[in-house]
Amino acid sequence: MDEKSIVEGRKTFFIVPDSALLPESYLQDYLIRGYETYIINDDRYCPIQSKVDVLISTFPDSILFFFIDTEIPDLNWEHYIRGLQQKHAGKILIGVLYERRDNEAAKARLEKYYLYDVGIQCGCIAMEYERGKNFALIDRVMHANQAEGRRKNVRALCDSNSRINFTLKAQVIQGEILDVSVSHFSCLLPNDLNIKLYEKLKRMLVNINGMHFTTDAILLMKREMGEKSLYIFVFTRSDGQQGLESDIQMRLIDKIYQMITSKVKTLLNEKFEEVKRQYRNQYSRAYSASSGIL
Repeated sequence: MDEKSIVEGRKTFFIVPDSALLPESYLQDYLIRGYETYIINDDRYCPIQSKVDVLISTFPDSILFFFIDTEIPDLNWEHYIRGLQQKHAGKILIGVLYERRDNEAAKARLEKYYLYDVGIQCGCIAMEYERGKNFALIDRVMHANQAEGRRKNVRALCDSNSRINFTLKAQVIQGEILDVSVSHFSCLLPNDLNIKLYEKLKRMLVNINGMHFTTDAILLMKREMGEKSLYIFVFTRSDGQQGLESDIQMRLIDKIYQMITSKVKTLLNEKFEEVKRQYRNQYSRAYSASSGIL
């Protein structure tokens, strides 16, 4: 898969959050709500400032939430975030997360600085010590800033072995599944299939990157693409409601989360490793010069 396909769609990054207030388990729950989210932590070999630069250059339509109570050596959050906002205003969106202050004056000062003086657009959010409240707080802010992008549900691109099989008028039909979300999937099927729009097909056998299940689905759209046509189906349950049976849905959410995040994480790790190599080379040259080594 090329980099263009991986970076497509709006992504939200939480920068150095406190895991006690924003646990990693939130990320999969946000996926259900249509948000593609990631946690970016600091490390001694790749400074968080360099990681943020990579995020912005790779995902220019992203949302970044900074947890400003995390202490980073030689980093003043107020100055740093102001600089980012001035440099990238109109491109990325920035939000601030912090531990709830008991002092109302301190809270008011933070909100005034980041919201009015700096002008960030994604809020200055006081995190509660009850984690359930934090999920809802951030969810509301992401929704208000369209963190889901143009799609209601996050979709994952499938591998070449993903297949659909079903019976139509006593004939077994097979096709290639292209992508999938928790509500829809698209596939390539022969042009000459006599399936009407909004027709329900029962007991379709689905293989999504090695995950197998059976489901009903309704045809939502068809578009001819040369020798075959692109078909988009919406999952339906046995009771006729849109969606998958609950047990299948949870399995599919796990699979989609793994499919999407593994590609993004691999891409980011490659870029972070390149930054680390650059720092090592700079250090080696500086050490050689200071030691008189030519």
